[in-house]
Amino acid sequence: MKYEPIIGLETHCQLNTKTKIFSSVSTEFGAPPNTNISEICLGYPGVLPVLNEKVLEYAVKAGVALNCKIAPYSKFDRKQYFYPDLPKNYQISQYDLPIAEHGWLEIELGTKKKTNKKRIGITRLHMEEDAGKLVHAGSDRLAGSSYSLVDFNRAGVPLLEIVSEPDIRTGEEAAEYGQELRRIVRYLGISDGNMQEGSLRCDVNISVRPVGQEKFGVKVEIKNMNSFSAIQKAIDYEIQRQIAALEAGEPIVQETRLWEEGSQRTISMRSKEGSSDYRYFPEPDLPPIEVSPEQLTTWKDSLPELPGVKRERYQKEYRLSPYDARVLTDDRNVAEYFETTVAANANPKQVANWITQDIAAYLNNNKLKVTEIALQATTLAELVNLITQGTISGKIGKEILPELLIKGGSARELVESKGLVQISDPDTLGKIIDEVLAAHPKELEKYRNGKTKLKGFFVGQVMKKTNGRGDPKLTNQLLGEKLG
Repeated sequence: MKYEPIIGLETHCQLNTKTKIFSSVSTEFGAPPNTNISEICLGYPGVLPVLNEKVLEYAVKAGVALNCKIAPYSKFDRKQYFYPDLPKNYQISQYDLPIAEHGWLEIELGTKKKTNKKRIGITRLHMEEDAGKLVHAGSDRLAGSSYSLVDFNRAGVPLLEIVSEPDIRTGEEAAEYGQELRRIVRYLGISDGNMQEGSLRCDVNISVRPVGQEKFGVKVEIKNMNSFSAIQKAIDYEIQRQIAALEAGEPIVQETRLWEEGSQRTISMRSKEGSSDYRYFPEPDLPPIEVSPEQLTTWKDSLPELPGVKRERYQKEYRLSPYDARVLTDDRNVAEYFETTVAANANPKQVANWITQDIAAYLNNNKLKVTEIALQATTLAELVNLITQGTISGKIGKEILPELLIKGGSARELVESKGLVQISDPDTLGKIIDEVLAAHPKELEKYRNGKTKLKGFFVGQVMKKTNGRGDPKLTNQLLGEKLG
C-alpha cells in the first residue's frame, strides 16, 4: 500500500439519432462500407455543417442526468489532427465552452446484502463528431502484403464525450462507473451503449503516486477495451506495471497504451499528445449554442426515473435486497415489467424472485429481451397469486412457466385445463397419506424406530401420488400428526 492509483475515464457515447450530427445522412450500424456518407462527412470544400437539434437535446438530458451544470452558452471548436479516417483533418468538437460541466455520478460497490456508495465527479460533457474506421488487413508488412481500408460510414456520427474527475482508485470502481454510465444513457434512450459495436468506448487515464504525495504521477492512457471486464483487468495490470517500474527506478512515460486481450497486458502504442498539439480554435461554420431556461425545463421534466433512484426506491418501498434491486433496474424494460406485475397486486419479493431467477435464465438461454416473451406482466402476477393463495404449488408454477413464456395466455385457465389445482383439503390429503403409509410398512417401522429422516421419503411419495398437487405445508403438517 505504498502507492495510490489515480484513475479517470474518458467515455465516448455514440448517440442513437437517425441522422448524423451535422448532416442528414443515416447513422445505421452495419451498412455496407462507405454508403452512409455525404460531402459534409467527407469534408468537401464549400460545404456547411448544420447541427442536429436532437443531438443537443440528448446532450442536455445526459448532462442533467449526470448532475451537471448546463451551459446557457456554448460553442463548437476545431480539433486538428491528421489520421487516415479523419477526412477533414480536423474534428468538430467542443473545447473551452462545453455544453455541460461540474457533475457527478454515484456508484455502488459491495456484496449482495450490503453496498457502499461512492461519488465520482464529472469534469465535463461535450458534443462532437466521430471519425471513420480503419480496417487493417494482410499479415506480412515486410513483404508488403499488409494494407488498411477505410470506412467513412461512422464519420460524423454524433458522440458525447464524458470526462470523469480523477476520483477512481481501483479497476472495480472504474468498471462500475462505466456500467452505471451505460445504464443511464440506456434509461434516457439516447444510446444503446453496446461496447462490442463501439457505441460506448472508454479510455482510461491512470497514474500512481506514493501515498501522501499531492502531485499526480505521470499519466498513461489505455485504449482498445471492449468490455467492463477488460477495463478492470487493464487497470489492475497497469497499476502493477507502473509500481514495478517506480520500484526499479525506471521512468513512467506519458503515452497511449493498448490492452491486449490475448496476453492480458498493456502494450505501448504511441506518445500522448497534449491539448496544445490539437491547435483548437472556434468552429467558424457553426454559430454558438444558447439553451433557454424554458427549453432546459422542458427537457428536464421529460427525464425518466434513473436507475440509482429506482434501486433506492425498490429497497425502501418493496423491501428488496440491494442485489435484487440492482438486477431488476439494470434494464429499464425489466424494471417496468417488474413494476407492472407488482401493480397487479402481486407480492414484490415473489415477483422479484421469478424475474431474477427463472425468467432471467430463460431470457439468457434463448438470448431474448423481456419485451420479446409472451408472458405478460399481468399473467405473471396471476401466477404468483395462484401460488400465494395456495391454488397451486411453486413446483407446479415452475412446470407451467415455459408454456406461459412461449404461448402466453391465462395462468389460471392453464392450471384448470391441466387439472393442476393444488389439493388443500385436509380430509382428501389425509386419506392419501394413510394410503402411502399403508403401502410402506417397513419404512414406517424404521421411522418409528428413530430414522426420522424418512419423513422426506413419505412427503415425496405423497407428492408422487398427487402428481405434485398436494399442498406442501399441509402435507408436512398432516404427516407429522400421523407419524406421531
